[in-house]
Amino acid sequence: MDAANDFLLTWGDYLWTWLVLPVLVVLGLYFTARSGVVQFRLIPEMFRTLTDKTPQTTDGKPQSVSAFQAFTISAASRVGVGNIAGVGTAIAVGGPGAIFWMWLMAFVGGASSFIESSLAQLFKIRDKDGFRGGPAYYMQRGLKARWMGIVFAVVLIVCFPFAFSSLQANTIAATVTSTLNTDLLWLPWAIGIVVALLTALVVFGGVRRIASVTQTLVPLMALGYLLLGLIVVGMNITRLPEVFAAIFTQAFGYNEVLGAAFGYIVLTGVKRGMFSNEAGLGSAPNAGASAAVTHPVKQGLVQTLGVYFDTFLVCTITAFIILISQPDLASAERGIGLTQSALTGLLGDWAGIALSVIIFLLAFSSILGNYYYGESNIEFITGSRPVLLAYRILVVVAVLAGSVASADLVWNFADGVMGLMALINLIAIGLLSGIAFRLLKDYTAQRRAGRDPVFTRDLLPGVAGIECWEDELTVTGPIDVNVQKHQAEKHRDHLHDS
Repeated sequence: MDAANDFLLTWGDYLWTWLVLPVLVVLGLYFTARSGVVQFRLIPEMFRTLTDKTPQTTDGKPQSVSAFQAFTISAASRVGVGNIAGVGTAIAVGGPGAIFWMWLMAFVGGASSFIESSLAQLFKIRDKDGFRGGPAYYMQRGLKARWMGIVFAVVLIVCFPFAFSSLQANTIAATVTSTLNTDLLWLPWAIGIVVALLTALVVFGGVRRIASVTQTLVPLMALGYLLLGLIVVGMNITRLPEVFAAIFTQAFGYNEVLGAAFGYIVLTGVKRGMFSNEAGLGSAPNAGASAAVTHPVKQGLVQTLGVYFDTFLVCTITAFIILISQPDLASAERGIGLTQSALTGLLGDWAGIALSVIIFLLAFSSILGNYYYGESNIEFITGSRPVLLAYRILVVVAVLAGSVASADLVWNFADGVMGLMALINLIAIGLLSGIAFRLLKDYTAQRRAGRDPVFTRDLLPGVAGIECWEDELTVTGPIDVNVQKHQAEKHRDHLHDS
């Protein structure tokens, strides 16, 4: 087991240090500069588009989920173990300074998130529920590289429903065990069996009600966690300057507590940040593509807002909870333990029980979300029912295995697979980014003219593979349709020239 963990750690560090991190930073800065810092410049637009009306079909029904609903789907995937256990791991491994790099990469990654979700919207396809898409689809349709889409889909399947779901289950088991303060060897197995059975009931289609109830409770649990954090911050408001000082001073130099070199602090912050906010990873576009909007850029902006919500709000609350408690980082454990001990030390044992409930609901919801991400990509590869059945069985096994595996082994495996998935997606969006910039140019031109931006696929005459967008203008009725068609025609020459 130790040999496997060491191999995964070494392989993952090499991958991140020499490939993923350079590509992530270079592309993020390129997207930021080329887009005119879209992730900052259009923050007001992010909130405006979040509440847009959902385009309707000619019979008055919504074409698909709304921009806000797609935002909540991706937020449910983002807000989970990464925000609570992941931040604890970042601080335990890289010290307080890792949080600074998590913040910085969230801002830079906001541009990458904008590009990938705009492209996912552009190259989405129709299905029985509305729309479906994601990186595999823009690789096939935009790059004409189905082989690349298949490779990405396979890596995503390994990453989300297997690696990340194992991590979610591991965190559930660790949280319950810590709350009960017991070392019973059978307890993680019992917890794993329960979580695996609940997962099986949902993924095999037997208990849809569990999924619907969880989707209802997750936002409440996320708000509950934020409330716990705000209570901690309010009770210790005088310590915030000290916390900020630790984050900034230890971000640029030697960490006296851990002996962590500068590069390792940066690497830890970037990895934990990407695991949490998923900017550039290629997962959120699967949710973003399902939205019905009048312009692809709208969902790109909405998904960028999701990155900020995840990192600057939820992850920051976790960092404050931990650092206010002044932990001994030299002997701190990775994962959920650091966050849990900080919370119980500041608020009492009841906070540990509350956190256990929150973690269970958030992690279980993420397991279900990860499963559906994987199923969507299974369908991209093949429609074989036996393959889908085998996939469902393996997901349940992965949940059970993750519950009893070493936390370090699970984290290191997830890190390595996540890095490979991010690298494939970043290459694809780098190659397709010119199209996204043309979309952004049209969107901002229409906004400057005081219009609600509308896109049709004939506005990109040199781009093939766009299946939708020929009737996206049928929004609310005949009058609006005529007005918006006129708006689109006035901007057709603008995109032709660009």
